[in-house]
Amino acid sequence: MSSIAVTGSASGTGVVSLLAPITNTNRTLTLPDATGTVLSTATAGVPVNGPAFSALQGSQAVNSVTFTKLACATEEFDTNSNYDSATNYRFTPTVAGYYQVNGQYYLNSTSGGCITVVYKNGFAAKYGSFSVANSYGAASNVSALIYLNGSTDYVELYTYQNTGSTVTGSGSYFQASMVRSAV
Repeated sequence: MSSIAVTGSASGTGVVSLLAPITNTNRTLTLPDATGTVLSTATAGVPVNGPAFSALQGSQAVNSVTFTKLACATEEFDTNSNYDSATNYRFTPTVAGYYQVNGQYYLNSTSGGCITVVYKNGFAAKYGSFSVANSYGAASNVSALIYLNGSTDYVELYTYQNTGSTVTGSGSYFQASMVRSAV
């Protein structure tokens, strides 16, 4: 039978306490059969509860042959209140790190095509797929891993369509979640 040995640090003077949660249910913590470090919310690089959001676009007119910011105003969730769904339609996380950013533009037209782009700090950073319309329309997706500094960096979702006329559509979305902290 294996056992757990708790060994104190020869030079440290602090006290480490293991506290059991308030529960009426038996719980088992299984340790791996490997040498390593236990991760916690204080472990560098581990985003245990990093910011995340998801927002949907309502009806919006998108002009032809110009980049247009998508107004994804309906929040599905915003875990840290970092997405502005009222005025700027941008995500400005307050925790520095690497973020998975996703977006989609649905082109409600049977002609032309569209592309979706993630802008960082006002400039095109990552281009998505160019999608050509068919009898159902077209959907362009973008997905990118982007570093955001946690104070001034922000991302926005733009689209470009070339139907030759203004297209009003809905069904697009914009999302981001922290993958790893900057440390």
